Amino acid sequence: MTNESDWENTSDNPRARYIVPNLDRALVMLELLSSRPEGINVSDLGVELKIPKNSAFRIAVTLENRGFLEKVENTKRYRLTPRLLILGAMSVTDANLFEKSIDVMRRLRDATGETALLGTLADDEGVVLDQALGTHHFKFAVDPGTRFCLHTAAPGKAMLAGLPEKERIERVKRLKMPRFTANTITSHDAFLEHLKEVGARGYGFDLAEEMEGQTCIGAAIRGATGAVIAALWITAPSSRIQDGQLDAFGAVVKAHADEISSRFGAVLSQIA
Repeated sequence: MTNESDWENTSDNPRARYIVPNLDRALVMLELLSSRPEGINVSDLGVELKIPKNSAFRIAVTLENRGFLEKVENTKRYRLTPRLLILGAMSVTDANLFEKSIDVMRRLRDATGETALLGTLADDEGVVLDQALGTHHFKFAVDPGTRFCLHTAAPGKAMLAGLPEKERIERVKRLKMPRFTANTITSHDAFLEHLKEVGARGYGFDLAEEMEGQTCIGAAIRGATGAVIAALWITAPSSRIQDGQLDAFGAVVKAHADEISSRFGAVLSQIA
C-alpha cells in the first residue's frame, strides 16, 4: 500500500513540490468515479488510488459535503453527482447565464403554465442546467445535470440549427441516433434537412420523438458574439398543446429566448 509520503515522492513532475496532495487525490478520485457510474466503496477507492482507506474516506466525505459525490441508495458506494457536469457545461458558456435567464424562465413558465428549462450543449449531447416548474397540477420535472439526445430534443434541434453550417454538419454526423418512438428521426441526412426547417422557424419541436405523450418547444440563446450558448424550452403533455397551437407557443418561447440573448448584447437582426 502506498503511504502518504509516497504519493508526493513518486511524481517525476518538476513542479511536484507545489502540488497539494489531498487536492490531487480528490481530482484523481473524481476521474476514477467518472468511469464507474455504479459507484465505488471507500475500501476499493483506497485500493485503486493506492492511498490509505481513512484518506479515501476523508476525501470522499469532503466531496460529498460539497455536492460532488453522493451515496448510492442502500449501499456504501460513492458516485458522482451532476454538479461537475453542470460546472463543465457552464465553463463553455457565458458565466452569468443563470443570472440573465432565471427571471425570463419564470415569466415563460407563467405565460405558458408549462415547465420552462435552460440547457446547453455538452459534447454530443445536451445537458439541463435549470428549470422553473410549471403551474399545472401535472407537470414535467427534470433534474439539473440530466443529459438529453440532440436528435429528439427541441432544445437540441434549436441549438444545432443555430450553429454555423460546417460545425452543424460535423456535429450531426457524429451523433448516434437511436429510435425511441415512431416519430424519431434516425437518418443523419434527414435530420440535417429537418434542421433547415428549425432554423427558418427559429424554434424546434419534440413531437413525441423521445417519449410518447410529450411535447417540447425550444429556441436557442446567443451570446455577445452571436454564437449559440444555450437553449430555452418548455415541456408539456401533448394533450395540452394541440398541433394548431405549436407555432403560437413557439413564438412565445423564441421571444423569451431572444430576450436573454439581448442581455448578452447579441444583435439578432444581424444573425442569418
